Amino acid sequence: MEKPQASHPKSPNELTAVVITVSDSAARGARTDESGPRVAGILEEKGFTVISRSTVRDDVSDIEQALRTAAPSARLVVTTGGTGLGPRDVTPEATRAACDRLVDGLAERIRAAGSAQTPFAVLSRGVCGTLGSTLIVNLPGSPRGAGESLATIVDVLPHALDLLAGKTQHKETTA
Repeated sequence: MEKPQASHPKSPNELTAVVITVSDSAARGARTDESGPRVAGILEEKGFTVISRSTVRDDVSDIEQALRTAAPSARLVVTTGGTGLGPRDVTPEATRAACDRLVDGLAERIRAAGSAQTPFAVLSRGVCGTLGSTLIVNLPGSPRGAGESLATIVDVLPHALDLLAGKTQHKETTA
């Protein structure tokens, strides 16, 4: 497992993120993680500060612990990998165990947009949810799938994070 960088205190005004790659082969060093850097790059292009990236093996307790460890230091935690139908694909189970509430609309949007690219997108079991005031998003493990999936929701993430931080006032618009 890669060592996380120093954590930052979570500020409700700063767009902070942690990226966690879930992969047995990447965790043991047999494969280079390409999805994590791609996700981090997209987030940084959209104004997020990625405070750490790490890799964990496909294990429910390891993933859940990584989510619980990351949540206090970042407003957004994004996982990549472990969302399919394979026997070791357990990221959704770990995410459900860690989350207080699910945010079904984000996962639905990811699958709907993915279905325009491939009919296999409906086989993704990724979920999204909240742990306290942190939003957790599961993405597929392939670099292309992770990037395309994140691109479909990245523009709504700042608003979602504002809502989680209690910023629920809407500006009045005039006609």
